[in-house]
Amino acid sequence: MEKEKELPMLSVENLRVYYGAIHAIKGVSFTAYQGEIVSLIGANGAGKSTILNTIAGLIRPKEGDCRFEGQSLKAVEAHQIVKRGLALVPEGRRIFSRMTVQENLEMGAYGRHDKEGIERDRERVFESFPRLKERRRQVGGTLSGGEQQMLATARALMSNPRMIMMDEPSMGLSPILVQEIFSIVQEINQQGTTVLLVEQNAKMALAIASRAYVLETGRVVLSGDAKEMLNNEEVRRAYLG
Repeated sequence: MEKEKELPMLSVENLRVYYGAIHAIKGVSFTAYQGEIVSLIGANGAGKSTILNTIAGLIRPKEGDCRFEGQSLKAVEAHQIVKRGLALVPEGRRIFSRMTVQENLEMGAYGRHDKEGIERDRERVFESFPRLKERRRQVGGTLSGGEQQMLATARALMSNPRMIMMDEPSMGLSPILVQEIFSIVQEINQQGTTVLLVEQNAKMALAIASRAYVLETGRVVLSGDAKEMLNNEEVRRAYLG
């Protein structure tokens, strides 16, 4: 089926967000379809994280709407958005640093009541993240930066999302760990989860994404096929170095 005839899994429509008098997001619109990796790229301060936090219900827009599987999220509380199947891996990981790895994963499943499904997903997470299984009784705050990113991702996956939003997953990681994290993003997608990826490492993000949107000061200034953007001279000069 052609995308034009599909219902987008996520549709962001004319989103306008303010911080007091500051107009942070200025009429942003974009879509993500089931099975895609869609990337939002742009410099620091372009509004990428604000958009994800607005979709997740942590910030309320002044205008516009976000629709997930055709349903408006405008008046939906953040925890209910997670229950609907849309999870966020926040910038800076934000794990529960005094809880163990296993307790962090249990918190990810807080909205679920299917005990067998939770146990099955925990084992699947441990298969994808064997280091977390080794450290399941270790306190989260003692993990390395890369391990904490894996834990934040695994915690989101424990909500059994149909779509996952990832905010700067490579931030602060060594080049080897960056490769590993991006491989994990691809694996999550290959297992059937749609991914909305916010990332300053534009080259890596475009290499794994289906489509991409370029943000500048709260506006979408370019959109299209991610692989084509990798070869776009304007994008290369501005974002790929």
